[in-house]
Amino acid sequence: MEHSKCGCDANNSFNAADLSQFKFENGLIPAIVQDADSKEVLMFAYMNEESLKLTLETKIAHYWSRSRQSLWKKGETSGHFQHVREIRFDCDADCLLLFVDQDGGACHTGYRSCFYRTIDGKIVGEKVFYEKDVY
Repeated sequence: MEHSKCGCDANNSFNAADLSQFKFENGLIPAIVQDADSKEVLMFAYMNEESLKLTLETKIAHYWSRSRQSLWKKGETSGHFQHVREIRFDCDADCLLLFVDQDGGACHTGYRSCFYRTIDGKIVGEKVFYEKDVY
């Protein structure tokens, strides 16, 4: 059985991924990010081919910022890096799932996860830093 993942080999380096198999819509592919141990969903972002290549090369998550129209190395400003353990992709090859070891919080608002609110406005997430101390 073939697994749909780009994982680490015995030397702890990522296997070469054939990026042509992925469906980049308008140059981007959605990326869901989960804590590698707890499986908590931390965030959602977009990657382009360059950010995916950098992520595979460095094992530090890189994304494409649609608002800034630039590459974004997660943690470069805050120090809250995402150390990538494994990357999987879905059955249509149009969405990625990153399993990471998260330094500090994933959300720029100071919460561990960007999904810290319920739809009725209740705060359910853990605040792990104050953004004024970081940005």
